[in-house]
Formats: sequence, structure tokens, C-alpha cells
Amino acid sequence: MTFGAMPPPNPRPPQRSRARRFAPLGIAAWMVLEIWLLTLVAGATNGLTVFLLLVAGVIAGGYVIKRAGRRAWQNLTEGLRSGTDPAAAPPPSPGNDRQGGGNTLPMAGGLLLMIPGLVSDVLGLLCLFPPTGRLIRRRAEKLLNRPVAYAPGSFGDAFQQARMHRPDGKVVQGEVIRDDEPSPPRRQDPPLTG
Repeated sequence: MTFGAMPPPNPRPPQRSRARRFAPLGIAAWMVLEIWLLTLVAGATNGLTVFLLLVAGVIAGGYVIKRAGRRAWQNLTEGLRSGTDPAAAPPPSPGNDRQGGGNTLPMAGGLLLMIPGLVSDVLGLLCLFPPTGRLIRRRAEKLLNRPVAYAPGSFGDAFQQARMHRPDGKVVQGEVIRDDEPSPPRRQDPPLTG
């Protein structure tokens, strides 16, 4: 029994994006590189030095994340006290880069410091160093603000399709109950006799 025509099968499966295709390979290569560098340092010095480097990275990363979190909390409470939206704050002035610019990059830098390894520590320090932090922030803004065409079957494509039908972008999940239709009669079960 067929209720509707089935669409013809797609002859080509949807193509995966490059990032999804090469991400596992990149992560594996990064892990091998980190382990190789740690063994080089251990061979040049000793195991205790490597252990102390890893512990120092975790402590420094935790401190950076804690400090950035406190600053984010202070910005939020100051914004709520003054009655302004903290997210809609004016852009920072060029000379005052420590106050403005957000806490995302310092938190990412702290997280990279906490990940065991030397390459991740260098990347974390680059996020925390102000000149390279500004370059990373500008590059990230360019990447995030460019127009994107989503691959079919990706999460971004599903999100775009969900918003496509509403001009205001609002999507409401739920069940529609109409008052103009009469409700179906309730089923009466016969009483149980026992």
C-alpha cells in the first residue's frame, strides 16, 4: 500500500566538507607531533622536566581562564547595573585593547595552555600575546562574517532550512491545536466486572 510517490534516490551521496574529511587526520598528526616533541625534550633533559612543563602549562592555563572568567563576570554585572546590554557595548578604542575585545581569545589561550603538549602551549601563548591576539581576532572576524554556502546534509544546512520558511527567523516547535474543529468524541470503555 503506497500513500505517495517516493522520490527517486539521489545518485550521488552528499559530499563531506573538507574540514570534516581532514579533521581526524589533522588531530592524529597533531597528537603524534606533540608526543614526538615531548620525547625530544625528555631525551634532551629528563622526564621530570617534561612533567614540570606540563604541570606549569595546566596551572598557567587555569589562571588565565579564571582571570578571563572574572573579567567577563565583572563586565556582565557592570552592564546589568548600568542598564545597558553588555553584548552591545561599543567597540574598544585602539589604545585600550586590554579592556575591550572580549574574553574568548584569552579563554581559548588558557585552554590551549592546559592541553598537554608544547605546540598547544605555543598556540595558547600566541593567543595571549597582544599583537598576535589582535591578528587572530581580526582573522576570526573575517572568517565568521563571510557569506557561507552550506553543504547539503550538514548541520548548517539543516539550520538554514529551518529558518528559511519564516521571514523573521523565528522557529516554534510544537503541536498545533485548532479551536475551530470539533474535538473527537471520547471513547467510553465498558466497566470492568470482576
